[in-house]
Amino acid sequence: MNKFHLMLGAVALLATTPLPAAPRGDEPVAVPSAVRQGIDFVYVDPQMSSVARRRQRPQNWLARMFNGGDGAGGSGRPGGPNPMFVDLARGLQDYQANWGALPQAKVPAGPALKRGGGGKRVALLRTRLGLAPGGGYDELLAQRVATYQRVHGLGQGDGIAGKATIDSLNRGAGYYSRRIAINMERAYRLPAVRAFDRYVVVDSGAAETYLFDRDRRVDSMRVIVGSAKTKTPMMAVLMRNAKANPYWHVPPELVRSLTAKKVKEQGLSYFNDFHYEVLSDWSGNGRPVDPKSINWSAIASGKTKPTFMVRQLPGPWNSMGEMKFEMPNDFGIYLHDSPLKEKFAGDRWISNGCVRLEDYRRFGSWVFGLMPQPGAAPEQIIPLPRPVPVYMTYLTVAAGPGGVVFRPDPYGFDALAMPQMFAGPARIGSTT
Repeated sequence: MNKFHLMLGAVALLATTPLPAAPRGDEPVAVPSAVRQGIDFVYVDPQMSSVARRRQRPQNWLARMFNGGDGAGGSGRPGGPNPMFVDLARGLQDYQANWGALPQAKVPAGPALKRGGGGKRVALLRTRLGLAPGGGYDELLAQRVATYQRVHGLGQGDGIAGKATIDSLNRGAGYYSRRIAINMERAYRLPAVRAFDRYVVVDSGAAETYLFDRDRRVDSMRVIVGSAKTKTPMMAVLMRNAKANPYWHVPPELVRSLTAKKVKEQGLSYFNDFHYEVLSDWSGNGRPVDPKSINWSAIASGKTKPTFMVRQLPGPWNSMGEMKFEMPNDFGIYLHDSPLKEKFAGDRWISNGCVRLEDYRRFGSWVFGLMPQPGAAPEQIIPLPRPVPVYMTYLTVAAGPGGVVFRPDPYGFDALAMPQMFAGPARIGSTT
């Protein structure tokens, strides 16, 4: 057990953040638009300040790796950088050797280029992809285009050079090298080797969660994360406890825009049909209130602000599912089960910012060591044997044995990070 775990052992496991000035329910608080989330964590738990920082000056990994610098990213870190960083660093070197070394010729815009074609644009495409002149749009070129498409996140690779493929080629390898470097910077802020025995990485770029034991990824699962409008922020937090059979406390704004609207559409049967109840206040000792006594039209119009609480009862219908994993932070982000398992097979960028787990039992078994068996009572708080660090990041490049594969940038964080990492038109070997 390292010093950090000894320090955590002295921390009260049920420590919480100060109560907010006004009730906010169980939905996240939006990150202010003034906060640029390209690279930095927006929140770091105070107990993790020795192993994570909220803001730090980014490195120019292009210069460090290709200009004789410390490509491993040591920077005085005795444990060395996170394995995900190391994989991306290798991926950058591989990308430069394979795609960065090609001629960066521009291919003019025009109709899609495909098998059997010819002409000046096809000749430029062959040059751009490192093929010998002549031959037209032959099978070799089609296969090269298909490989380029798969690496650069342009579908499964149909071998047809349409607008998206030509635009991507014309961005140049330098653009994609910078994207890898941006992802390296995010991965560099993940735990250094031997910082913890165990930790969780939530990657909202991939909508996946990874479980690490002694710096080895031992499990992963799909998650549902925030939409482009309600992004899941990057942060470093401590998971301290789980809550079995949770209520879902409806935020006051949603009481106006959702609950009151549903009452107007469906009548008061909405409460029974969807298992909601109304309490007099948010004190924790509120008395039951008959929904008939509330002027829902005034609530819906905004003329009256709701001072009462609306909450959804525990059960298979509850938005929190069967268990909620709590990790106090400024933005009200947490991990939880979900009753809508079918959603994990589709678009997974749809939440209001919190993280829905594909298999909360498998996750719980790992963080607890043995999955607890709570009873039927609501809101059962179950402390973890010891707090588990959770790093929430955003990666748009996957690194594997075959090199890197680029993914979409659903939050636009890569575009925000470009000026943070590269003040001007960065080139390989440039300095910041």
